[in-house]
Amino acid sequence: MASHEWPERVWLVRHGQSAGNVAREMAEASGVALIDIAERDIDVPLSALGRQQAQALSRWFCELPSEQQPTVVLASPYLRARHTADIIVEGIRHHDSIHTFLCDERLREKEFGVLDRLTRHGIALKHPELHEQRDHVGKFYFRPPGGESWCDVILRLRNLLDTITREYPDERVLIVGHQVIVNCFRYLLEHLDEEKILDIDRASDVPNCSVTSYRLNPSIGKFGQLELELVNFVAPLLESGAPITSAPDIAAAPKP
Repeated sequence: MASHEWPERVWLVRHGQSAGNVAREMAEASGVALIDIAERDIDVPLSALGRQQAQALSRWFCELPSEQQPTVVLASPYLRARHTADIIVEGIRHHDSIHTFLCDERLREKEFGVLDRLTRHGIALKHPELHEQRDHVGKFYFRPPGGESWCDVILRLRNLLDTITREYPDERVLIVGHQVIVNCFRYLLEHLDEEKILDIDRASDVPNCSVTSYRLNPSIGKFGQLELELVNFVAPLLESGAPITSAPDIAAAPKP
């Protein structure tokens, strides 16, 4: 791939704290089987804190020099990610750097199928055979009935990367999605394997409204490569006084 086909910059951002994150924490703390939230996962909104986090991140992007600000914004169609992207874009749009803002279904949350809305306790209680199978196979390859494995998510992100390199060469691309989306992009862009990406996942959750970024380095390899710059960067939140949160999303299955 020629270097000019890569974006100049890529930022990966997990959405701000959602009502689902809050409900999941309460359910896990109470030891109940089902997370108490009425909306479809796609319709779960940001919490008040999530909006505050998105506003803090928007200010950080605003303070970048105009030649370093995003020109393309791609967001998951899930409400919490869409709203996070809306808030970020609203703050920097007057700088006139953004010319493309799209929701792309390939950035949607990992689908959990029959495990949707279940806590760790709920999965073991209601689907002990799936709980055992997941422990045996590992989350990278395990696909719950009606849901996706990490490999399935990676497959759709490979397709999205083809679109990005075709349509947005030399652009500065901001991607707003979910925890698994951030980690699966890292798997692709950093050429990781199953063991390495799951070690990263086990080490910590991706904080809400954190930034993982890449910059094009034309000197890497034959045609240049996107080089890792920031990982789970939360300084904009700390500087604004917005609390750091990192709870898994409402549908997230337990870590191995």
